[in-house]
Amino acid sequence: MRYALLDHDCPPGYREGPHWDLLVERPGMSDVERRLAAWSLLALPPTWRERLSNAAPDRSPLASGLAEAGMVQATPLTDHRAHYLDYEGPIGGGRGVVTRVAAGQVAWLEAASAGDVRLRLTDGPLAGEVELRSDASVVVLRVS
Repeated sequence: MRYALLDHDCPPGYREGPHWDLLVERPGMSDVERRLAAWSLLALPPTWRERLSNAAPDRSPLASGLAEAGMVQATPLTDHRAHYLDYEGPIGGGRGVVTRVAAGQVAWLEAASAGDVRLRLTDGPLAGEVELRSDASVVVLRVS
């Protein structure tokens, strides 16, 4: 299974503003129905930022401060189509442009019904373990 991190540059005034999309193939799906779990990030964990020379600056001063403390707020998105693992360019409907800044292989270590997820990014510039933990309405991403 694969993952990708996309820099999503949105047009001015777009409801979400610029952010990163973390996309991860869901396990147990056929090639026909492949969908991607997706989260929006306003900042990158410090270890990721160090490894990505091509990453844009953090999108929010508050988000950047949380990232320095080792936590990043991750907003769950609706599942994305699998072609976004390889796609770069404009997105229909005036939703901006995406650029892939990282990609690689992933293994799902845990997927709880409450939305908690633990992943191992096995290669690529973001290699390491990632946890997404829900606490009320906030999902926090931690990297180890």
